[in-house]
Amino acid sequence: MKAVQSLNALALCGALIAIAAPAALAGDGANILISDQYNNRVIEVDPQTHKIVWHFGNGSDKPGPNSVVGVNDAERIGPLTLISGTGIPPSNPPLPGCSDSVNGCPDNRVMFVDPAGHIVWQYGMAGVTGSGPDQLNTPVQSLAIVGSFNHHFGQFVVITDQGNQRVIVVNTAKQIVWQYGTTGVVGNGQNQLSNPNSAELLENGNVLIADENNNRVIEVTLGLQIVQTFTAGGTVSGAAFASRLRGGNTLITDSNNNRIVEVDSADNVVWQYVTNLQPGSNPAPLPTRGIRLQNGNTLISDQYNERVIEVDMQGHIVFRQGALNVQGKGFNRLNGPYDAKVIGDFTGLTPPFYLH
Repeated sequence: MKAVQSLNALALCGALIAIAAPAALAGDGANILISDQYNNRVIEVDPQTHKIVWHFGNGSDKPGPNSVVGVNDAERIGPLTLISGTGIPPSNPPLPGCSDSVNGCPDNRVMFVDPAGHIVWQYGMAGVTGSGPDQLNTPVQSLAIVGSFNHHFGQFVVITDQGNQRVIVVNTAKQIVWQYGTTGVVGNGQNQLSNPNSAELLENGNVLIADENNNRVIEVTLGLQIVQTFTAGGTVSGAAFASRLRGGNTLITDSNNNRIVEVDSADNVVWQYVTNLQPGSNPAPLPTRGIRLQNGNTLISDQYNERVIEVDMQGHIVFRQGALNVQGKGFNRLNGPYDAKVIGDFTGLTPPFYLH
């Protein structure tokens, strides 16, 4: 395994130095960062007023310095925002947010954006689909780790490179230093994935991967061995996201079953919330993210119900952004929201661990 380069290798005019300051992560309070997929933007909203207080993405379906296409994931790291420009696949008729029904609208970048909306670092080339150096194919999620994670890694970005059937760790010099999944190979064996949709680093040094089309969540070692598999007793269909919670349970976004499900270490279901039971719901909203908050509630990206909701452990909705099953881009409207995070509030055991 190659050594990871230092953060200085990014040469970002000093902008990323602030990443290493833990106090900065919670500096934006309880605002919510939303990947508004088909509106081709990332927005930060004030949950009290539902107003957008910051955004990146001008709505264009062409990737560029001021645009992001089909964004699936975003997280705030200090003053910067790490964004996954996933792109939108071809479809006839074309999907929302993309005008090209033949070629689709690829983006294929993971990028850090500063508060002024400038891209200060990226991995992947705008609109280029590939698996070579500095190339991605449908990156659906990214995760930034700074400081010393364990004996193997320092500062790096974890990328779920879905179309290449792999999870990669990229250092600050844009070198791949670790990979799970054989590039371009679909499978369910050792070192194989099928449409991976997220990856999280665990405190024990392992990696938790939502292996979407294999209908499983796997925990793998840095030596590429599967040590645990979670399927909620064989019921998961479309594992869109997973995180490890305090106490050892695992929270899974079971997209095709329209639910967020929590399982214990023996894969027994201990809690779930189904997102399509409300009158007026899309029958198949295909939720894409379920994130457990510090207050014990769960923040859900209820994708095709066009909303982000927070639910308590009794299943009551205590917050919503967006209108149920109504697409839009105006005030308090979303279009296919894929990811949402309360800034500075993520209690899965995913780094940075100083938040817990």
